[in-house]
Amino acid sequence: MLQNIRDNSQGWIAKTIIGVIIALMALTGFDAIFRATSHSQDAAKVNGDEITQNELGQAVEMQRRQLMQQLGKDFDPAMLNEKMLRDSALKGLIDRKLLLQGAADSKFGFSEASLDQQILMTPEFQVDGKFNADRFDQVIRQLGYSRMQFREILGQEMLIGQIRAGIAGSAFITDAQVDAFARLEKQTRDFATLTLPADPSNVKVTDDEIKAHYDQHAKEFLSPEQVVLDYIELKKSSFFDKVTVNDEDLQAAYQKEIANLAEQRRAAHILIEVNDKTTDAQAKAKLEEIQARLAKGEDFAALAKEFSQDPGSSSKGGDLGYAGKGVYDPAFEDALYALNKDQVSAPVRSQFGWHLIKLLGVEAPSVPTFASLKDKLTHDLKSQQVEQKYVDASKKLQDAAYEASDLVQPASDLGLKVQTTQPFGREGGEGIAANRAVIQAAFSQEVMEEGSNSSALELDPETTIVVHMKEHRQPEQLPLEAVSSAIRAQLTKEHASEAVKGTGEALLAGLRDGKVPYTATKQEGQNWKVVEAASRGQEGVDPQVLQALFRMPKPEGKPVYSSLTAADGSFVIVRLNGVNQAAPATDAEKSQYRRFLASREGKQDFEAYQAQLQAAAKIEKY
Repeated sequence: MLQNIRDNSQGWIAKTIIGVIIALMALTGFDAIFRATSHSQDAAKVNGDEITQNELGQAVEMQRRQLMQQLGKDFDPAMLNEKMLRDSALKGLIDRKLLLQGAADSKFGFSEASLDQQILMTPEFQVDGKFNADRFDQVIRQLGYSRMQFREILGQEMLIGQIRAGIAGSAFITDAQVDAFARLEKQTRDFATLTLPADPSNVKVTDDEIKAHYDQHAKEFLSPEQVVLDYIELKKSSFFDKVTVNDEDLQAAYQKEIANLAEQRRAAHILIEVNDKTTDAQAKAKLEEIQARLAKGEDFAALAKEFSQDPGSSSKGGDLGYAGKGVYDPAFEDALYALNKDQVSAPVRSQFGWHLIKLLGVEAPSVPTFASLKDKLTHDLKSQQVEQKYVDASKKLQDAAYEASDLVQPASDLGLKVQTTQPFGREGGEGIAANRAVIQAAFSQEVMEEGSNSSALELDPETTIVVHMKEHRQPEQLPLEAVSSAIRAQLTKEHASEAVKGTGEALLAGLRDGKVPYTATKQEGQNWKVVEAASRGQEGVDPQVLQALFRMPKPEGKPVYSSLTAADGSFVIVRLNGVNQAAPATDAEKSQYRRFLASREGKQDFEAYQAQLQAAAKIEKY
C-alpha cells in the first residue's frame, strides 16, 4: 500500500485542473460567457435565469472558431447557416444553465480552499515548481478572465463535472448484455463485391452547363477572406544576455543545492491493515505473532510475501526501495530513521495499520563539486531573473498595447520591431498565423472590426505577441474562367456516376429476382471480389462496404444484395452469402466490452438526465 501511495499520490490535483481547463476550451462558447457587460436584451430565460444576447453572440463566435479549428483548410464560411449556428449555441448555453441549476438543487459544491488548492497545484501557474501570481495572471488573461471570473467558471465546470461523473459513473451492464454484444461484435460475414467504375471519358460537359452551375452556386466560388497582421513579438530568450550573476550568488546557490542532498534509506515492511474487517487490536496481535516468528530466525522477506497486506511491496519481500525523508507516514519515518542496517523495528502504528520495518540499506548523498554545478547554477539563477523580467515585460506589453491605437508606441517602449505576416484566411497560414490563438484574435471583433490591438497572446511559455490589423481582404466573386476547370471536373464525375448507377441498379434488380444469374468470377466485364469471414474492422475492405455489409439482414436460403456509391463515383454491389457466429468471448474481451457498454450507457443516462431537466424547466426564447 505504501508503495502504491508513493507511485500514485503525486500530481492528481494538477491533472484534474488541467483536464478541467482543457474541457473549458472544448465547451460551446463558454470561455466568453463572463465577459458580458451588456444585459439590455435577453436571448432566453431558463427558470427565470437570463441568457443575454451578448452571451449568445460570444457563444456563436466561439462555435465558429471551433469549426475553423476542426475543419482547417476545408472550412468555408459560406457553408455556415447562421440560424443553425445561433440555435446550436443557444442550446449549449441553455443546457449549461440547466446543469448548473441541477447542481445547485442537488447541493453539489466545492470549498474555497479546494479551489485555491487546485489553482496552486496547476503546473501552468507555477515557476520553478511553485505557484507564481504573475504567471497565473498572465495565463488566465490569455483565456480572457480576471481572477474572480476564472474562479467562478472553474467552480461551475467542476460542479458540472461532478454531476456528469456521478450519473455516467453509476451505469451498470448485465452479463446477458455483454454476451449479446459479444456475439454481434465477434460475428463475421462471407460476402462478395462487384465494382462498376464510373467512366468519365464518355461524359461531355458543355460550356452552358458549366455556366448554369456557376450561376446557381455562385456563393461557392468566392475568394477566401484574408487578413494581413502587424505584430510585435516578445521572446523570453532575449533577456538572457541582459542579466548577470555574481560569484557570491553562485556560492549561495551551491550551498543551498548541496544542503538539499539527503541520505536515502531502503526500507522493507510487513503491513497488517486496520479496516472494517480487522480491528486495531487484532491487527497488532497478528503482527506480534509475525514478530515472534522473526525472533525465531524466520526470513523477513518470506514472511512479508506471506502476510504483508501492501500489494505494492509484498511480492518483493516488502521492499520499498530507497527514499528520503518526507515520503512516508511520520510514525513510519521516525521508526525507520531510528534503525541500524538490517535491524527490525518494534510494531509501528501508522494511518494504514501496523508495521514491522526493516532497514535494508543506507545510501549517503554524493556531493558534487562547485565546478561541476557552476554552469547549471548560472543558468538557474539567470532563469529566475529572466522569468521575472519576462513577466514584467509581458505586463508592460499588455498595458501599452491596450492604451495605444497601433503597435508603433508599444514597440518603441519595449525596443521591439513591428513585423508583418503574409496574407492568411480563417484556416491559418505560416509562421505565427499557424497558431490558433493568433487566428482567433485576427478574426475577432476587437481586432478585425474595431481596429484595436489584440490582448497579449502567449504562443508558448517563451513567446508573447500582440497583433494589429494591417489589411482586411473581403471575399470576392471569382470569375468563371478561374473555376471553370474545377466545375467541369465536378460535373464530369457526377454525370459518370449517375450513368454507372443506372447500369448498376438494373444489374442489381436482375440479381435479386434471379433474372440475371450470378457468376462467381466476372459480371459486366468486372471481377467479383470474394471475402470470407470478414470482421467489422476487416483490413483491406472499404469502410463504406463494411458499414453496408453489417447492416444487411441475415440470408435466409439465398444471398442478400445491397449497393452503394463509392467516393470515386463507382457503383458497388454487395452480395452477402452467409453470417458466421464466433466462439464465445474470452474473459478479457468481456471485460473490455463491459467497459465500453458501461461508458455508452453512462453517456445515455447523462443525456436522459439533461432531457429530464429540460422537460421540467420553464424555458423562454426571444
